[in-house]
Amino acid sequence: MEIEILKKEKTPQNVIEHSIAVCKKALDISKNFPEADKDLIRKGALLHDIGRSKTHGIGHAVEGRKIAQRYNYPPEVLNIIERHIGAGITEEESSLLGIPEKSYVPITIEEKIVAHADNLISGTEEVDIDFVIKKWESRMENPKENIKRLIELDNLLIQKFKDE
Repeated sequence: MEIEILKKEKTPQNVIEHSIAVCKKALDISKNFPEADKDLIRKGALLHDIGRSKTHGIGHAVEGRKIAQRYNYPPEVLNIIERHIGAGITEEESSLLGIPEKSYVPITIEEKIVAHADNLISGTEEVDIDFVIKKWESRMENPKENIKRLIELDNLLIQKFKDE
């Protein structure tokens, strides 16, 4: 159903393919979290970039929430879409970025999983955290706090399970 919605909203095909790859990565990460709602993760991951049907700017998360709201998705899915950018955007950062001023930092385990799965997929290819850090350092003016949140997410979701 989510793929049909992405197509109906004229989401670019490469974004749909990226969203499918993010969904697979998110469900893979979620295996370490039995308490995580897999259906919520699947829906949120597939729809996380639906806002790119309207804009490719940072505001695609806000637009995506509005679009998914029209399809009557529950707040849990809307929050995944809105909070998926990077490792989250603080209220202070949001005002600097020109999006509605509030916190976009992922809170629930499902939000964190989808956000980080998105970080670890470039196009449709899986990348490591070092790739993401280098990318952020080259694109962001002051990435220090964002990278700190990225590493915290990676430690929570990936690193602590590597030795098991």
